[in-house]
Amino acid sequence: MEIKALIAQTVEEAVKKAFPGVETGLSYEALLEVPPDSKMGDFAFPCFRLSKALRMAPPMIALKLGEAIDKPELCRAENVNGYLNFFLNRENFARDTLQKVMAAPEKWGSGEEGRGKTACVEYSSINIAKRFHLGHLSTTVIGNSLKRIYDFQGWNTVSINHLGDWGTQFGKMIAAYKRWGNKEEVEAGGVDEMTRLYVRFNQEAQDNAELEDEGRAWFKKIEDGDPEALEIFHWFKDVTLKDAMRVYDILGVHFDSYAGESFYADKTDRIVRELEEKNLLRESDGAKIVDLSEYDMPPCLILKSDGATLYATRDLAAAIYRKETYHFDQSLYIVAYQQDLHFRQFFKVLELMGYDWARDQCKHVAFGMVSYEGQGLSTRKGVMIYLDELLQKAQEKALEIIREKSPNLPNKEEVARQVGVGAVVYATLQNNRIKDIDFRWDRALNFDGETGPYVQYTFARCGAVLRKAGELDAAPDYGALTDDEAQAVLRLLARFPEDVRAACRTNEPYMVTRAVTDIAKAYNKYYYEHRILEGEAAAQAARVQLTDAVRAVIKTGLYLIGMEAPERM
Repeated sequence: MEIKALIAQTVEEAVKKAFPGVETGLSYEALLEVPPDSKMGDFAFPCFRLSKALRMAPPMIALKLGEAIDKPELCRAENVNGYLNFFLNRENFARDTLQKVMAAPEKWGSGEEGRGKTACVEYSSINIAKRFHLGHLSTTVIGNSLKRIYDFQGWNTVSINHLGDWGTQFGKMIAAYKRWGNKEEVEAGGVDEMTRLYVRFNQEAQDNAELEDEGRAWFKKIEDGDPEALEIFHWFKDVTLKDAMRVYDILGVHFDSYAGESFYADKTDRIVRELEEKNLLRESDGAKIVDLSEYDMPPCLILKSDGATLYATRDLAAAIYRKETYHFDQSLYIVAYQQDLHFRQFFKVLELMGYDWARDQCKHVAFGMVSYEGQGLSTRKGVMIYLDELLQKAQEKALEIIREKSPNLPNKEEVARQVGVGAVVYATLQNNRIKDIDFRWDRALNFDGETGPYVQYTFARCGAVLRKAGELDAAPDYGALTDDEAQAVLRLLARFPEDVRAACRTNEPYMVTRAVTDIAKAYNKYYYEHRILEGEAAAQAARVQLTDAVRAVIKTGLYLIGMEAPERM
């Protein structure tokens, strides 16, 4: 049992002992607080919430609870102004925490909450025939982190890249390719060449209206299953994914499914039919809609006036397909907050269709906007940062810093890759996901602030201490870890599983980022205040074990947010 749960259990036992027969109905663990100053205790229980049930003033409740607690091996309790403050037995706390962490260091923070459950996680969802740009960074790294966090909590996860691969633009792409392209140039130029062809098509179509008809005709061939149209269409997808895979490989991102919009195109008839059978479809200016005015939302457009489907139609089909295929307990959509209305609409339509699981199991995991060095991304203004170029630049800048700081490091290029890519990921997951991000190099690659390189450097520092310590024969003297700095580190290590659970429960990877950063900061303070490899052997062994535990938990935390941990920096 974790330390917070043990303290909560102690409070509950004290309530039952001091006030037999009284049922408060409270969650003692949820009420426990961490005082801002450790001199006030390691945990504090506010007795005000018990006043009504016990018909007693909080200071008197705190006094009686304190008298009912006799657990010197765990803690001592003091009552102060209606609070019951708990001071841990520092030596025992150090021993218990480190032994628990080191029993299975790579699993510390893992859980069984998701055992037997499935989560579908849709993220990245790039567009075919378009380059992977900075605007895709948040969805990609948030989704990758959540997949890892859910896995770590025992869930069976299905990672889905819902490709944007349907619409008239693909007919236009084929028309452009047939007129001006050739296979060798597309294979060599990849997405850039396809973009060039598409831009040319739109320019020429301004003076030649027949081109638009030609584009629509090719898309109709795709819809009708024409062999030539499908061959070119699937080839365009392969070329795009080959281009994207370079970025995914750099980020360590993998998917179980690349089923995009085109996959659900032949499954939308069922949606339309169900909506009609359930009397949910209405006609509006020739289009087919679901009226959502009763729920303070605009209508959800299902079919255009020409009978074409839309995003909502295909998303409805995808949601039902995933439920029937994967039997998910959670279905997450990692998509920018601008699409909030779309998700509220289509989730509501699912409910109206009788799919009650949509209410609690389908979740839009929204995130904020991304800018670069103070500038918003805009294709029209020419401010578009491509992700492969950003990651390459990050590695180059990291290499410059490493050459300056660690000229004797043997594997500089590999470490620069880990640090540069990690800096980009960390900067994206540093704060609450709904917060807008302004990516700046001077912040991302700072080795001294709350950054990816800082946390990675702390991991490497721990490794250096362990290598220098070598094998220590003495049993750890945990009394050497009763100082404030060591206890601060231990409290954060003990709290790490709670932080991971909270990140999973709220779909907020930044909680892991914050936890691992706090551990790094606390350890560095400890490192500067105490000589780890001096003094009695038993004391050294305890300090080395603390270092080993910090190293293990930082590595886990970095992995959960999608970063690597360099052994040396």
